[in-house]
This record gives sequence, C-alpha cells and structure tokens, in this order.
Amino acid sequence: MRRLLLPLLFASLLAPAQALDQPEAATTRTAKQASLTTPAKRFAVTAANPLAAEAGARILKAGGSAMDAAIAVQAVLGLVEPQSSGIAGGAFLLHWDGRQVQALDGRETAPAAATPEMFLRPDGRPLPMREAILSGLATGTPGVLAMLAEGHRLHGRLPWAQLFEPAIALAEQGFAISPRLFELASAEPALRSDAQAATYFFDAAGTPKPVGTVLKNPAYAAVLRGIARQGPKGFYEGAVAKDIVRRVKAHARPGLLEVADLAGYKPVLRPPLCNDWRGYRVCGFGPPTSGHLTLMQILGLLDTQPAARSARGITADWMHAYAESAKLAFADRAQYIGDPAFVAAPGGDWLSLLDGDYLRRRGELIGPHAMGIATAGQPARIKQALAPQAEQLEAGTSHVSIVDAEGHAVAMTTSVESAFGNRVMSDGGTGLPGGFMLNNQLTDFSLNPVGADGRPVANRVEAGKRPRSSMAPTLVFGPDGRLLMVAGSPGGPVIIHYVAKVLTGALAWGLPVQQAVDLPNFGHFNGGSLIVERGALTAAQLADLRGRGHNVVETDLTSGLQVLMRVDGPEGGWAGGADPRREGVVKGE
Repeated sequence: MRRLLLPLLFASLLAPAQALDQPEAATTRTAKQASLTTPAKRFAVTAANPLAAEAGARILKAGGSAMDAAIAVQAVLGLVEPQSSGIAGGAFLLHWDGRQVQALDGRETAPAAATPEMFLRPDGRPLPMREAILSGLATGTPGVLAMLAEGHRLHGRLPWAQLFEPAIALAEQGFAISPRLFELASAEPALRSDAQAATYFFDAAGTPKPVGTVLKNPAYAAVLRGIARQGPKGFYEGAVAKDIVRRVKAHARPGLLEVADLAGYKPVLRPPLCNDWRGYRVCGFGPPTSGHLTLMQILGLLDTQPAARSARGITADWMHAYAESAKLAFADRAQYIGDPAFVAAPGGDWLSLLDGDYLRRRGELIGPHAMGIATAGQPARIKQALAPQAEQLEAGTSHVSIVDAEGHAVAMTTSVESAFGNRVMSDGGTGLPGGFMLNNQLTDFSLNPVGADGRPVANRVEAGKRPRSSMAPTLVFGPDGRLLMVAGSPGGPVIIHYVAKVLTGALAWGLPVQQAVDLPNFGHFNGGSLIVERGALTAAQLADLRGRGHNVVETDLTSGLQVLMRVDGPEGGWAGGADPRREGVVKGE
C-alpha cells in the first residue's frame, strides 16, 4: 500500500510559495470495476461507501423514493464515513420529481451570538486556520436532518422510521473499518485529544484500530432510534441538542452555539439555478453555495475560446484556457457570492454572472499567456461596496446520486467540512461509546470580515448566516427535456473543477460516464498555481504550460465523484461512475 497520507500542496490557493493541506488527504486508490455490468433499468444509487450505497438500494428495492433512499444513505454515511459527513453537518440537495427541480438548503447557520469578529485574535488578525477549525467556535447549527425531514414530507413514500433501520443495524452489529477511514484517522492527531473520539477510533494504547476491525457504535444507534421515533425533534431538542452545546462550550476555545440555535433551525426551499450549455439544461444550487455559478462560469468562459470549444480531450491549449477561465470565475466568486439573505445578487439576479454578453467580455481577457491574479468583473450596473475574500482552506464532503423507479432523482452533497469536522465527538447524551462528529462549517466564512481596503467581505460571519460553500449537486437534462445526469463530488473548492471535468468529459467529449470520472483532476483558484493531478500531463504539456507563464504544481487531488447517466438504446438505463480515488460504488437493478 503506497503512502498517501502526506500533506497535499494547495499552493495556488494563496501564493506560489505557500502550501495548504488538502481537507481530506488522498488514500489508497481503488480500481473500479463496473458496479453495474449493464445499465440499471429500475433504479440506481451511487455513494462514497459500499455500505451506504447498499442501504440506499435496499430502500429503493422496498419501493422507497429517491428522497427516502437519500435519508438512509446519509444515516449510514455518518457511521461508516464520519470524516466526511454526518447528522451534525449540513447539505445541499436537488430533487427532480418528473416535473420540476427543487433545491433544499440544509446548510449550517451561524449561532445567534456570532459576530463578524469572532475569529479574530486580540491583535485584530485572524486565527490561523487550523486553530479556528479545532475549536468550539467552528461549529455551526447543523442542518442536514431538518432538511431531510422536509424532503421526506414533500417526497417520501416509506415511513420515516424505516429509513434509519440499515444504519441502526450496522451501528449495533458493527461494520469493518475501511482502509480510507483507517488511514485518515491514523493521520489526525487531534482525534486523540477528544476523549469520546479517542476511545472510539483508537485502542487503549492510542494505536488506531486496524483495517477490518468490527467497529460498533451504540451511541449512534441510540441517537438514531430517537430520531426515528421522534423525527428531527429527537436531534434538535432534548438530550442530543444539550450534549452538542455542552461539548462546544466545554472546548478549550469555547463556541457560541446554544440550544435555542438548534431548536430554531429551519431548512430553506430555494429556486434552483438552471441555464443552457451546449444544448443541455444544467440545474444546480445557487448561493450560499458558489458551486453552480462558478463551474458554469468556467464552462461558459471556455466556450468563448474557439480552440477550447473544439477540443476533445486534455491538451495544453485546453488546459491553458481552462486555467484562465477559472481565474476569472474565482475572482467573481470571491467578490460577490454569499448567503442571499445577507448579500444581494449583482443587478438583483445571480444569473447575471452567467449572462452570455458578460462572459464574452470576460473571455476577451484570455490571451496566449497566463494572466496574473484576475479581478472581479462587473456583471450588472449595480456596483457593490464589497471587498473580495482572500482564498482560505475549505473542505468537505460526500456526494450521493440517486434515481428511483419513478425516474425521480436526488443529487445531494453533504458535509461536516474538514476531515472529522472539528474533531469533537458527541454521544448525544447517551453516555454510551461512539457517537457522531461535530461540524466545523463556520470556518467556511471569511475569518477576516474585511478586505485589505477595509471594505466588508460578502462571506463574513453574521448571526444566522449560512457560510459560502463550493458544493455543486447537479442535474442535467438532455435536448429532449429528459433527465440525463445526476452528479456531484466532495473536495472543498476543487468540487467546482471536479464537476466541471465530468460535465466536459461526458457531455462535450462524449466519454462513457466512468471514463469521464476517471479523467485526471486539475484546477485553479486565481492564486499562484495551476494544480494538476500527478501524471495528468505529459512532460511536453507541462513544459508548454510553464512556457506560457503558468506555475504548475503536480499533486494528489482527492475527488469523490458519484455520477449517474442515462444511456439510451436496447441496453439502456442508468450507467454509473464511482470515483476510484475513494471507496464509492454504484448499486442498482
């Protein structure tokens, strides 16, 4: 097993010489055989862990809806993949019911006591990112369970309690520790500092429990039983809520979360953002996530470059155009995007960022050589008095794609933010071993509330606000109007590039969906470097790009794309793509 636990260079996020750890380190790559030897005719589900995908398939086979399956998958993911998502985290979910797309926002919120200065030190400088993450201050009000309960009210078929049965059984009977969970737990020393997490992930000598160890989680089972019986009140009120708040406030750097914050949490049903691209209708989530807007800006800007539009694979010319497009898109992201309850869209419409004339004007800035740091454009006449946010580490997550027997679909990206959240585990007040990880989503806010010029940053912390995200759950409809693709990925800000890659590979270049997922990863964040996955480019291509002025950094890029795509013809149905960089699989029949 090759060693893949070294910190990964995210040098482009801030400056060429500065490195940041990737939110979830790479682990052993898993070669993917086709999970479905032929496309699924009735239903399909792909998730980041085989046990979670199996739980979703079980619910679908029992006649459950895509939404029902998503609830079962999330409950299992919180058990078997606690580093990525869980019931104390948040999510963005797109749902297709055969007639309309709905966008359910279960993003965490800042506590009522939060202030823009909460992550500043006494000298006025922001806390170092890791100090902020490993604190009680980082934990926001969880949203995923409230969002899923609302989704079930709208689109559920099976009883709520039934959807938690697979996760409860696994928690009580135990599951085998996977290589990815073992490697990530082994590499995270802060887990040993939390008594609840330390006894769960490590033995009495402090040694990580090895791969294959049957890990039982009685506290999680008890909490899920309460949620199954009481609905979301079993989490947002009573013993579970009190234990979450107790642990946040008992931290060496206490947080601001109160029981009233949990009791008052409300998910939001938002209008989806849909736009046309190359004959397809692409629907995604609007702010507070930047995912759809930024990835579609990149693809729209690429189409202003004739050589890139005509490309059918990764070439140096295409990669140059992609990097320059990403710089321009990320400049707009840093300037404009935040929680829409607090930040106005340019000109009153977020789709102004995708206006064809605006993208053509921005595309004229792309030349034969690499530009420097791009500045935000002017997509509408109203000029905002905001400062761009400096890039900082943003993490996450897990993604689930589901199509049920009725052809209804869910694309859900779900997260506790950094690997294992803020590294604090709650037992939900049960007094039993195990439990669930608390999120650190508030570090997705700008730790510094103002820019270098003293103007406020759109994504600054404010009470009740939802932090900006890069999550990009995506539904694509074909020229005939039928659902064609359900897609998304984890990966912090690189989510945007991962989803852009798979849309390009499958839809623009015509690759089978698994081949599109397998394509090399790459990205640019309008910082110092173009990052590319190791081995993605030839020596000649690297030399070409460096000759154009790009600082190219080769690294590991741990995507977790989970994609379903409709295949027409006699053998048609739903084909799946599960990312070999993680442990996901596709299940269906």
